[in-house]
Amino acid sequence: MDVLWRSGPLAVREVCERLEGKPVLAYTTVMTTLDRLFKKGLLARNKDGNAFVYEPALTRDDYRRRIVESTVSGLMARSTDADPVLAAFVDAAAEVDEENLSRLEALIAERRKSGR
Repeated sequence: MDVLWRSGPLAVREVCERLEGKPVLAYTTVMTTLDRLFKKGLLARNKDGNAFVYEPALTRDDYRRRIVESTVSGLMARSTDADPVLAAFVDAAAEVDEENLSRLEALIAERRKSGR
């Protein structure tokens, strides 16, 4: 995903060339991974000759939001008491930047005001 967010639309071979790290991933591994991300709705693709060209279907921020929403809602659904999950979220936000608490308060107020 990072390669595509940085570079824009790429074919599988181009993604392979831009991937960093050891060991070098096989072409088929990258192709399978991109196909799976496409099937999950995280990537879009178009046919270009014999190859598919992939691009992100979500912005990096939308992707992060989706992960957090999925994780937090999953944790809260399995719990009879949401307080520990919410407290951990608030603690984590504050540890990154104390100003996040003000942002959370503003987001909560905005959500209540909109009635959603």
